[in-house]
Amino acid sequence: MKGITLLFALGLSVCFSSASYSTQGYQTPSSDLAALVDAKLAPSSYLSSDGQWLALFDRKRVETLDDLAKEEVKLAGIKLNPANFSRSRPRSKFSSLQLKHIETGAVVEVNNLPQGVIRSPKWSSDGEYLAFIVEQPTEAHLWVYNTQTKQARELAGVALNSVLTATPYQWLPDSTAIVANAAVNIGKSRLVSDADSVVPVIQQSSGQKAPARTYQNLLTSPFDEQQFKFYGQGQLTYIPLSGVATAIGKAGLFKSFSISPDSTNILVASIDEPFSYQVPYSRFATTWQILGMRGFALAELAKQALADNIPQGYDSVRTGRRSFQWRADQGAEVIWAQAQDGGDMKTDVPHHDHIYSLRSPFKREPKLFAKVERRFAGIEWANDNVALLSEWRFSDRQLRTYVIQPRNADKNRILFSERSYNDAYKDPGNAIYERNDLGENVIKVVGGRYIFLRGNGASEQGNVPFLDQYDIKTNSSKRLWQSAAPYYERVRAMLDDEGEKLITIRESKKEQPNFFIRDLGKDTLTQLTTFEHPYPAFKGVTKELVRYKRDDGVELSGTLYLPPGYDKTQGTLPVLMWAYPLEYKDKAVASQVRESEYEFTYIGYWGPMPYLAKGIAVFDDPKMPIVGVEGKEPNDLFRKQLVASAKAAVDVLVEKGIADKDKIAIAGHSYGAFMVANLLAHSDLFKTGIARSGAYNRTLTPFGFQGEERDFWQAQDVYANMSPFFHAEKINEPMLMIHGQEDPNSGTFPMQSERMYAALKGLGKDARLVMLPYEAHGYRARKSLLHVLWEQEQWLDRYLLSDEAPVKAMPVVTE
Repeated sequence: MKGITLLFALGLSVCFSSASYSTQGYQTPSSDLAALVDAKLAPSSYLSSDGQWLALFDRKRVETLDDLAKEEVKLAGIKLNPANFSRSRPRSKFSSLQLKHIETGAVVEVNNLPQGVIRSPKWSSDGEYLAFIVEQPTEAHLWVYNTQTKQARELAGVALNSVLTATPYQWLPDSTAIVANAAVNIGKSRLVSDADSVVPVIQQSSGQKAPARTYQNLLTSPFDEQQFKFYGQGQLTYIPLSGVATAIGKAGLFKSFSISPDSTNILVASIDEPFSYQVPYSRFATTWQILGMRGFALAELAKQALADNIPQGYDSVRTGRRSFQWRADQGAEVIWAQAQDGGDMKTDVPHHDHIYSLRSPFKREPKLFAKVERRFAGIEWANDNVALLSEWRFSDRQLRTYVIQPRNADKNRILFSERSYNDAYKDPGNAIYERNDLGENVIKVVGGRYIFLRGNGASEQGNVPFLDQYDIKTNSSKRLWQSAAPYYERVRAMLDDEGEKLITIRESKKEQPNFFIRDLGKDTLTQLTTFEHPYPAFKGVTKELVRYKRDDGVELSGTLYLPPGYDKTQGTLPVLMWAYPLEYKDKAVASQVRESEYEFTYIGYWGPMPYLAKGIAVFDDPKMPIVGVEGKEPNDLFRKQLVASAKAAVDVLVEKGIADKDKIAIAGHSYGAFMVANLLAHSDLFKTGIARSGAYNRTLTPFGFQGEERDFWQAQDVYANMSPFFHAEKINEPMLMIHGQEDPNSGTFPMQSERMYAALKGLGKDARLVMLPYEAHGYRARKSLLHVLWEQEQWLDRYLLSDEAPVKAMPVVTE
């Protein structure tokens, strides 16, 4: 790596081999880049409810291509594994488990687990048991680890169904048992489609508006409906720690279930027919019921109709009862919201939502709990005297939170926070939680008046995490502790009632995050874990938070990384920018700094950081805010502000003597890819671009995208002006496009990249398209990740680092 850096320091250029780049098949990048794919990161951590144990799971970040190539069934917005009735690509997967005792530092290795993937860990409320799923090729089973006996065992031998409920089990709050969703049809003969089952697929609209996002993997036929019922059907099952399982009621299509704080009732959402070919299962017709633990129906709360006609708008909702939840501070009281505006926030009414409640035994009429002026955003519970009620509105991005007394929620409210949800500087932080006598997680309240808040502490100086004590009586906060340079430290948990003994996560630019016990009273700091640096070859990378202004006065920032051993006397460096545009309604909010220069320098394989190994400077996350001004929506000014932000980023690097203005590349993923294509079409700021998993034609997302609420027919000029596909003829810089062939993300159909490449090729532009087999919106297979790193490395060698004229007519990589 140092040799490569020196090469550029001496002003030498790379001789690019066009023959190597035309090779078909999977490729491997240079060794420094390839090592990042296999780097061992710090484990994922789960703190026990009593604060005594830290469960550490080694992350399984990378799959084999064979794993991704396994059969998937795509139904109602879900990709599932038909062999074991699980989601086919869960976000968090683990390979091993270790436990560490907080006070003694004792370490326990859990070695008796079967081969398989570990996922979905949950502690019991008393902190004695850790439950998790071990997923194997043909079944997924529940396991529990006992902190007293130091043993892990399979619980009851029940095969789980996580098709509709991604985490298909819940602890009873009293820690005595688990309720799980068992796979009813596992082991049965699979459904088979034949010629006799094929019929015309007919859909008909009723004349009522039914706008919907561009969802993927939806139901498409009667056979799909049969499969959805087959794979989705589950049986709620009561599993005590003795392991003898008992069925709860009848089997069904359970979208969700939750247990009352007194451990006696279950709030169940069951999907009903008819299904829809236009929206995913989350918007299917649903019956909400309360069941007893033996399965008897105690109350039917709602029969929600198919939600395929929700009014346009991100804060619009379905009509009727919705957002059901248990009150965490009561034994068995359920609450829900109900729109008073027909589900449309654009309707002018005094209160957009009413909140209702119903207590056990659920026989009386619901009680009006509270009225909400804007759209209900949720309640955080503490006790009968304290809760936090939040409401929001999309038009101005406003979020408002009150301290309420649940016994009389409409009176004596205290305005706790009112801000744009984009406004990080005014974020008061998140409440510290504890377990109440029922075993439920609730806001920690000390002395009847004090709440503790932990937050990122965003400021003009960057993020400075904090712990505050909030006094309900005086509606004021007192700072108890704040992170101090040169470290970035944040509170993970409180171990006392005074806010003096804390578990924190501490890191610096060169030290990766580790757990510590910080005692403010004794002014001591004790290290709890020692995770090694995952990228030893990159230890010399330097980091700087750079601040600058756009031509309209909006203040911007980004993080500049420089290769090891570089200083300005060596001259300018080629630069790779990696960015993602965001929309705002306020210039001041758009200018805010939301990172810290003291955070650990993660390299990783995903973004731009690997290319520091090639002597390239990286400008990561240079802000690209799109701000609505003078009554206009942000996207009315998208192109102008995007180019202005990019120009400001280029100018500051040139002024600092870091960059040569003719040696800068732009890159991004998803909406960042959309940004790349627009910048190449509407500016000459960059020498080349890399666009991954993007969307380029907004007419293919006609009912909104990102923060755009208007549909295509309301804002045709905006959709056209923002779509780089409509301006492909203006792109005169080379563009590399990469896309997963199985991308299920709303709007970023693989076709988006295929059509954009076809346009560029037809127009005689320099472009390359790489379609990755079996990959989704993000890429998971080791072969794919190595190949993506190789593609990007070769592209930067060719178009950023080489001064030679590019060779045209490169092939599409399709295998």
